[in-house]
Amino acid sequence: MNPIRIGGIEKFSIVDFPNKMAAVVFMQGCPWCCPFCHNVQLQDVSGETNIVWQKFIDFLGTRKGVLDAVVFSGGEPLVQKGLIDAIKEVKALGYEIGLHTGGYRPEFFREVVELVDWVGFDIKAPLEENRYKVVTGGIADVEKVKESLNILIESGKSFECRTTCDPRFLSIDDLYEIADTLKGLGVKEYYLQKYRKVESDIDASEIKSLALVENEQLNEYLKNCFDVFDVRK
Repeated sequence: MNPIRIGGIEKFSIVDFPNKMAAVVFMQGCPWCCPFCHNVQLQDVSGETNIVWQKFIDFLGTRKGVLDAVVFSGGEPLVQKGLIDAIKEVKALGYEIGLHTGGYRPEFFREVVELVDWVGFDIKAPLEENRYKVVTGGIADVEKVKESLNILIESGKSFECRTTCDPRFLSIDDLYEIADTLKGLGVKEYYLQKYRKVESDIDASEIKSLALVENEQLNEYLKNCFDVFDVRK
């Protein structure tokens, strides 16, 4: 098995995989440097960690009948080639598989999506090259993001799209644009996530953060765009 590097583990979560009790694996490595990221310690794939994969597998062996699923999160799980072997090992124990991703590596995502049961797909900004580069530290290739999203839609797998509403980088008009794009692609489930201030942020206020996710006109519009829509605070 190809080894994976793990930066953290949440042994019990009811919010990371809809309607499932799950353990969450936070994998090391992310190619992007989003300024609103709360897991910057995971960005370096070679970052220090003392978590041993086999010990987590042993733990899962004791939680059958209690946990329903395991979610691979990050960082960005698609960074590590060992993800596929790790998923297969967990599936062999009888667990459902969730994945959190920004979709940066479509050629690998195409292989991975066949193995998972549910995906949480992050939409960082309007799907335009310049806008995506701003919110990912000048790194993201938005065409690859769009390719991954199309792969996900065509796969027939259960999934949601969600956007973290950082008022430093997104406006109400941006959220309308994102919604129209996703609706046009056939996305059925979408969430706005309230921005939680990072330590380096000296600009965004709580009022500005709430204004993006509590706009009544926008929220009504989004309810009409998607089969499922909600705000996460």
